[in-house]
Amino acid sequence: MHPRLILAELEEHPLRQRLNNEFHARPSTALSGAVLVSHLVFKHAATTGEAERENLSKLCQGHVCNAIDSSDSHLMIETGAFRMRWELHTEFSTYTFYRELTPGETLHPDATAFDAVHPEWLRGIPGKLMVATQVELRSTQEIQPESVLAGLAPNGRTLGGARVADDAAWVFTDFMIDNGFSRFLVLNDSMTQRQAGRTVQRLVEIETYRMMALLGLPVAKEVGRWLYTGEKQLAELMERIGQARTPEDERSVLAALSALAADVENSVARTTFRFGASRAYHGLVTQRIEELRETRIPGLPTLYEFMQRRLQPAMKTCEAISRRQEELSARVARNSQLLRTRVDIELERQNQELLTQMNSRAKLQLRLQETVEGLSVVVLTYYGSQLVQYLAKGSKDLHHLNPDIVTAISIPVIAGLVAWGTRRMRRKLAAEETGGR
Repeated sequence: MHPRLILAELEEHPLRQRLNNEFHARPSTALSGAVLVSHLVFKHAATTGEAERENLSKLCQGHVCNAIDSSDSHLMIETGAFRMRWELHTEFSTYTFYRELTPGETLHPDATAFDAVHPEWLRGIPGKLMVATQVELRSTQEIQPESVLAGLAPNGRTLGGARVADDAAWVFTDFMIDNGFSRFLVLNDSMTQRQAGRTVQRLVEIETYRMMALLGLPVAKEVGRWLYTGEKQLAELMERIGQARTPEDERSVLAALSALAADVENSVARTTFRFGASRAYHGLVTQRIEELRETRIPGLPTLYEFMQRRLQPAMKTCEAISRRQEELSARVARNSQLLRTRVDIELERQNQELLTQMNSRAKLQLRLQETVEGLSVVVLTYYGSQLVQYLAKGSKDLHHLNPDIVTAISIPVIAGLVAWGTRRMRRKLAAEETGGR
């Protein structure tokens, strides 16, 4: 049988085709000639996917759209005026517009690749604008790299740049926002269309992930101020532990420690995702820069050096705050456990004293019981001798015995029998108790 027929009879995993499509999704766009790329990133909630797809359908109502590639989280459409690429991610969406430029065309400072899009459509995009960046792709025949370097003012902005793609292109940027956009200038020397597309895609992703990674910095600063207060409070509680002299003092400190532990765990739960996401985004920024294969331009910092100097400190701050949170949580838990141990030891000591008092009471009760048993022997002997006396008086005519003598003789006998019976009963009860244990 042919292998394809055999495969057709096998049960296929329901996610097989979907996972394979996801693997091949989001290919880079081939670019040739002069191109202006406008990249918008909107941070949104996790439930805006349907609203975004509905808004995308409105874009095609005003233009003749040709869908090149489409999936649940990716869409590529082409119109006569521009090409647009949409991608849906976990906490943001990207809209990348491509517009071809005529050779030598001079761009207005406010020009974008989505000038043909109706402003109302842009306002209808769900979420809040997080990133707006533009990449201007030109050839080295149009713009000489030397002219860019010559135009740098000695006291102007810090410009970063590098030769990329094995020296096949030049990239310049300062990561500053002008007229609402950060900007990249890419001068193509010998890149292929696919190389140009991949380079532009890496640049917009660097800008996207850079800004998303920086979302953790305000959270880190806020938590850092709270951590200072929490660490100071923990130090004060430790002093109170050393000064505690009564169980009430220890229980009061333990309650305060429990409240502090709850606050710390709440802070950890609230910030774990943000710090983890920032760490992941920073890793993607570093990966995309490595994929550019930078070569230094004399006098300019590379993109990697730019990120090391500007982005790395922010990421180190997030890591340090996250680590301080975990350490504070561990310290609070450890001190709480020590205090609980101290409280438990005090409770055991009190229980031991209580048991000792109970044993003393039991011994006293036993002595009282033995005293009562002695009195019981006397009482039973008395009543027994009286019975003997009555019997002796009733039968003195038969035996001619003196009732008083018979009574006197019976007293030690009765006392012995009662004492023997009481002792025997006590031993039997003690044996039963021992056997029950």
